[in-house]
Amino acid sequence: MKKYFYFVSVLLLFTSCTKELTFETQSFNEKSSVPCKKDCPEIKIMVPIAQNIEVVADSINNKVLNTIREIVYFGEKPYDVSDYDGLAKAFMGSYEDMKKTYPEETLGWMADIKGDIEHQSEQILNIKIEHTTYTGGAHGYHGFRSLLFDPETGKTIENDALFTDKAAFTAFAEKEFRKKYQIPENSEINASGLMFERDKFQLALNIFFTKQGLLLYYNSYEVASYADGPKEIVFPYETVKKYLKYQ
Repeated sequence: MKKYFYFVSVLLLFTSCTKELTFETQSFNEKSSVPCKKDCPEIKIMVPIAQNIEVVADSINNKVLNTIREIVYFGEKPYDVSDYDGLAKAFMGSYEDMKKTYPEETLGWMADIKGDIEHQSEQILNIKIEHTTYTGGAHGYHGFRSLLFDPETGKTIENDALFTDKAAFTAFAEKEFRKKYQIPENSEINASGLMFERDKFQLALNIFFTKQGLLLYYNSYEVASYADGPKEIVFPYETVKKYLKYQ
């Protein structure tokens, strides 16, 4: 009996150790029930769902869902929903409520959300969320979000934790950013019309680990007007690996 118990214990331990985090892409679509002829309101969500290691997967999936909740909503705060079906229905519900209030308005609402695994290694997992939304007005909004995780725990890795020396990397990044966008070294960072807060260069809120290198991506409105569009700069890994804790 003791030998049997030992064998089962070792087997269970081996099985748990050989589990790998996997992803399955799932789609969620919702259309309005209000009759329309063109530009019919619709929300489409396609995201990678983490699987196979429950605690790790739950942590990743919850973060992705909460991030998309922050992107897709209409009103003063994100919808109080716990899944993507609920989020899609809530978004369409907001449209239908708006249509009741303004029945003559052409409100071609839409939301298109696409999540992808941008980078996956033993050290870091990077999920990219591309989002396009429109809820009326002169134009919609298109942007990207970067979510970084520890693949062993599923916990979020904040941008500050990426670097061995954040100040040194920031100085390096500013120098290269000025070169790319032709901003003289002796002038203020906003001299060419950018809108960095307090006229001081800052790292992007969204940092991606791409095939080409480390990408700093500034969405529209973050450091420039909508008309000027997003700003970005890529650093080959060979040039920045001394600053990085993860690869």
